Amino acid sequence: MTTEYAQLLKAHALKATFQRTQILEVIERYGHIAIEKIYEEVSKVHASLSLATIYKNILLMVEKGVLTEVPIIGQKSKYEIAKEEHIHLICTSCGTVMDKMLDVDTAQDTEKVAETSGFSLDHRQLNLYGLCEACRG
Repeated sequence: MTTEYAQLLKAHALKATFQRTQILEVIERYGHIAIEKIYEEVSKVHASLSLATIYKNILLMVEKGVLTEVPIIGQKSKYEIAKEEHIHLICTSCGTVMDKMLDVDTAQDTEKVAETSGFSLDHRQLNLYGLCEACRG
């Protein structure tokens, strides 16, 4: 996997440092994860790595399009490796984030809204907030 992370970083004009590949490995394992949890996991492998270094690298990877920030109402954002556009179903109780594919109709609807508003759409992130099945139970 480290080779894939190195290629991903290089494709976004970033050096494949140990810190970045470790961050990507942790994010890949969890899917959606907060910075503090990333730090906790990465520091198990590299104890001298600081929280500031994790923040700096994550913000840079978001800026370069390697990672996507997923805002969570009332909680800290989570991060995921950028991938094909999809919908996030976010539980406002436990913070779980589930991915659902973006269907053609929804994609066309968002494009139509942008177009009729005179808005040039670069990318979209659809986040739906509510309660997951476990929290509703």
